[in-house]
Amino acid sequence: MTSAETDYLEQRLDGQIEWYDRKSVSNQAAYKKLRLIEIIAAASIPLLAGYIDKHVYVGMVIGALGLIVAVLAGVIGLYRFQENWGEYRAVSEALKQEKFLFLARAAPYDGEKPFELLVTRVETMLRKETSGWTQSIRKATQSDQAERAGMEKSSPEGG
Repeated sequence: MTSAETDYLEQRLDGQIEWYDRKSVSNQAAYKKLRLIEIIAAASIPLLAGYIDKHVYVGMVIGALGLIVAVLAGVIGLYRFQENWGEYRAVSEALKQEKFLFLARAAPYDGEKPFELLVTRVETMLRKETSGWTQSIRKATQSDQAERAGMEKSSPEGG
């Protein structure tokens, strides 16, 4: 293996595999923690409702739990922890597969210029991931702008 190949594998490919793996793990942990809190808070509401006549503050606790459930659902949707977890895991595993196929010189790396093919395939994969992320940010921004414009039209000051 040439030094260029070693450098690319160690600095670029391994670095990207590690980044996507780390991001997948952190998004999975955040999603599971927030969903667990959301589930517990939501399940507590009907339980506490049975005590609303017996304790003065139960109504406020139920209201607070409802608020927590709503906020957590919004945060989970906004940050897309579950979707990111899956997407990052898929990219990490796909990059690992490309690396191992290349190292084994298995198809498609069993022909002419396997290193050039590896670089092309990996960089295309990374470009598609970045492009997809950029498009989702643009869509979210456009959706937010449209929602705000709709609120302005329906508000007394905007219409």
